[in-house]
Amino acid sequence: MATDNFESGFLENQFLIAMPQLEDPYFANTVTYLWRHNEEGALGIVINKPLQASVADIFDELDIVCPSAGAFRTEHVLAGGPVERDKGFIIHDAGESWESSIAVTPSITICTSRTILQDIARGDGPKNYLVALGCAGWEAGQLEREISENAWLTAPVDADLLFSKDYANKAEAAAAILGIDMQQISPAAGHS
Repeated sequence: MATDNFESGFLENQFLIAMPQLEDPYFANTVTYLWRHNEEGALGIVINKPLQASVADIFDELDIVCPSAGAFRTEHVLAGGPVERDKGFIIHDAGESWESSIAVTPSITICTSRTILQDIARGDGPKNYLVALGCAGWEAGQLEREISENAWLTAPVDADLLFSKDYANKAEAAAAILGIDMQQISPAAGHS
């Protein structure tokens, strides 16, 4: 079961905000929604790295009929991470459940179902959602090590920010949850 606190020692349902000194080019300036974290490792989805592909392109690729495809041409698909890049992940607000749905919290769900995409195309899907290709993964202890090396900030999830389409400002907004201005952080930050 997911938790919103740190009592378990795990960070499910948290934002991971890339620090300026993070050297991995894939994750530079990213915000990742961490939806699974346990003794075996962690899984997340980058939520601010739009691809050139649109949700309408996904419908076309999967032969999903969409009566109003034009509306989906401006909705970006996200580069969710370097793992399983050919697999689609949908983060959505809770409500109806689709096959393969995993409830992260009572209000946020992750799904990999084609059915949810069909429902979105018909206008019967969730109110809030993000579509991403791929995810991010960390082996046991890897994320904890990266956090201790100042590669990431963690912040509690804000649902409005999670589902915001303002991708360019998500990292700043996520850091602001903690009262931090990312422009004031030196890329040469170290340990104290």
